[in-house]
Amino acid sequence: MIESDRWRPMASAPKNGNRILVTVRPSEQGPAEVDLAYWSHGDQFGSEGWRAADSSPGCVIEYAEPELKCWMPMPSANLSRASMPSPWEHDDAPQFDGSGI
Repeated sequence: MIESDRWRPMASAPKNGNRILVTVRPSEQGPAEVDLAYWSHGDQFGSEGWRAADSSPGCVIEYAEPELKCWMPMPSANLSRASMPSPWEHDDAPQFDGSGI
């Protein structure tokens, strides 16, 4: 596995607007999943923070920091949904937890 294919702590995720893969933590809405997200500096449609890449004006999907477990850079452009990486499902490590709130 090459370095770019590894999950990394959210604290190291780029906040420059580039799209990345994120592991969304499991919740009462469903199991952990991988989503495509980016950091938004905020605009008339929402505040600063992580947004799902399929957000659109009037329907902004924002993630709270605790909802995201880890991230990895976008893989090659020929990736199909079937070959999407699995969500991080191991026990939380301190570097993935943030403040522990």
